[in-house]
Amino acid sequence: MKQTEVLLQPNPNVRLEEFVYEKLEKKAPTRMNNHELLGQSMIDSGSEFGPGTAYGNALIKCGETQKQIGGAERELIQSAAINFLTPFRNFLDGDFKTILKERKLLQVKRLDLDAAKTRLKKARMADARAAAEQELRMTQSEFDRQAEITRLLLEGVSSTHAHHLRCLNDFVEAQTTYYAQCYQYMVDLQKQLGSFPSSFSNNNQSSVSGGASISVPTIPVSASLPSVSAGHGSSTASGGFNELRSSNGSRKARVLYDYDAASSSELSLLADEVITVSSVPGMDSDWLMGERGNQKGKVPITYLELLN
Repeated sequence: MKQTEVLLQPNPNVRLEEFVYEKLEKKAPTRMNNHELLGQSMIDSGSEFGPGTAYGNALIKCGETQKQIGGAERELIQSAAINFLTPFRNFLDGDFKTILKERKLLQVKRLDLDAAKTRLKKARMADARAAAEQELRMTQSEFDRQAEITRLLLEGVSSTHAHHLRCLNDFVEAQTTYYAQCYQYMVDLQKQLGSFPSSFSNNNQSSVSGGASISVPTIPVSASLPSVSAGHGSSTASGGFNELRSSNGSRKARVLYDYDAASSSELSLLADEVITVSSVPGMDSDWLMGERGNQKGKVPITYLELLN
């Protein structure tokens, strides 16, 4: 039970505070958990960078997802406390203590019975033997009565086990729901972020051509994006991709920087490797079909440079 509490609330100070409030029969103050704190920090930082920028928008989306995970974690803790910890704690503080007390009393009665049998064996005179026999009958009766009480209590443990098994199933189900929610939240976030490289490139290109200022730190464009010397170079690259789509053929392309596939239909890329790309009818204009040996999958065109 203690380790379950540590799992659900790793902070010992918070556990101590919750214990004090529980004993005082007062509601503990609601605090943001670690995921919610991280999410709020990301949202605040994204707002400072600017929601209209790719990086700022990505930070905000990541922050919202972290807060969703924090909410799911809060539901897990609440469900585990109601359906698992509380029944277990009630058993330990109630029936279990009673069983321990009655078993200890049974041991005392057994010692009294053994002592009475020993005194009977040592009795030599008729009067002493009669008194010892009377004491033995009384201690035997008390021992039998206490043994019956303890037996009934221990038999009741089997029904308690069935109840705790249901509580354990509820705890596992709550964990399953929690991890499934977290997985779905992260998959959705990954899909949202999959489109950000192209939008990030468009933001920087528009700022170069239009001269509009953006609220992000000034960084070298070549550090994370393909180098663009002028508008002519950009149009040439775009023309190359358009020509590839219209020809339905294939071309060699160099990967500009690493890319991690967001799903099984995509292909992960490593910077500076050369792959074969082709156009597939009906595919989004920001994507091509990439091949590397026996591996095949969609790749974003913003990560590629067509080779002659």
